[in-house]
Amino acid sequence: MAIQSVFNPVQSAGPLQMEPQKKSTPYEAQQSFGTFLKDAIQQVNNKQMESDTATQKLVMGGDIELHDVMIASQKASIALNATMEVRNKVIEAYQEIIRMPI
Repeated sequence: MAIQSVFNPVQSAGPLQMEPQKKSTPYEAQQSFGTFLKDAIQQVNNKQMESDTATQKLVMGGDIELHDVMIASQKASIALNATMEVRNKVIEAYQEIIRMPI
């Protein structure tokens, strides 16, 4: 019996009980999405600022290695490029929706 419960844990645990999902209003969904976007853009900004700080530290002769500066710079660059690609796709999708006939 123990072997069956290992291979088939769902049947041995009994029927699944699904929790009802909370339905959000359009306003709440809009606020949640807005908060998500704001946080994502803030993270990209933080990476840019970390890169700038590391670069300034290196230029001023601070205690930082060149490879750490390059890693911070690449992380900031990748984050910015990814953000720009997402923005481009959103704009492209919006333009496609606008072109749809009614």
